[in-house]
Amino acid sequence: MVFPAPIPIPDEVSYARKARSRTLLYIVLLGMSLRLLIATGELIGYALFGSSALLLDGLATIADVASSIAVIVSIKLAERPPDKDHPFGHGKYEPLIGMQLGIFFVLSGTAMLIHEWMQFLHLEPKPPLERTVWLVPLVACALLEMAGRRMQHIARQEQASVLTSEAFHFRIDSLSSILALVATVAGAVVPDASWIFDAFGAMAIAIFMIGIGVYAAKTNCNQLLDRIPDNRYFATVRQAAMKTAGVLGVEKIRMQHSGPDAHVDIDVEVDPNIRVEQAHTISQQVRLSIQRAWPQVREVVVHIEPFYPNDH
Repeated sequence: MVFPAPIPIPDEVSYARKARSRTLLYIVLLGMSLRLLIATGELIGYALFGSSALLLDGLATIADVASSIAVIVSIKLAERPPDKDHPFGHGKYEPLIGMQLGIFFVLSGTAMLIHEWMQFLHLEPKPPLERTVWLVPLVACALLEMAGRRMQHIARQEQASVLTSEAFHFRIDSLSSILALVATVAGAVVPDASWIFDAFGAMAIAIFMIGIGVYAAKTNCNQLLDRIPDNRYFATVRQAAMKTAGVLGVEKIRMQHSGPDAHVDIDVEVDPNIRVEQAHTISQQVRLSIQRAWPQVREVVVHIEPFYPNDH
């Protein structure tokens, strides 16, 4: 008797994992380039028109470029394979850095809010802002909203929590540009009070940054604490297992998901009269079927149980 050889992971699964990494890196690099372009435009707008809302928006966008670099680092670290000290891989790098970015948003927003409030308390009336200054945040808002929606779609598709944080970060930028737009439009309508609208617009931007930062930190913390994934992933795993020849039922599914890696623990029921070798082969086929259906699954532990029709 020879112990059955393990069924190797097909190339299509490895390719799908690499494709995920390339997709995430591409979308982050594209977003970083867009942010640099917008920040340059906003800072030029500040230099020309003296708007505090544009200045704060531009500085926040520059800080966002630094956070995009952190996202790139997390993606590269998370895709490293398991080793002796990390048998489950390095997938938690993604939610770890994503949570830190969320905390960074909260701290940055708080500091900006305090700074703008203190400035407002000692603010002297300023000359009215240029009436056309609202064009700068309008263009920035449109570009950021399109980029944020695209990034959020990719984050959901690839179940990448760190990219979810980055997508919300783009939404922060978009909302802050909307607030800057409202402030500058209000200033154009009521020129004598434009400096007041500008100051309150800057503070509103900071408050939005705090709120979205809290949400991003919570989302990534859920993965670090192994909160169960969406129900659609349980359905995917169950369907893949049930399609395997010899599987008569699925009793339990436990799942851990972090970044590019997922680990599945599943109980499948088989004919109690088959040989142990046959049950072992079925378990290998179940593992292969699940990894094909969900390439992010790095490891599947299959528990074999006897199937009895009246035992459910």
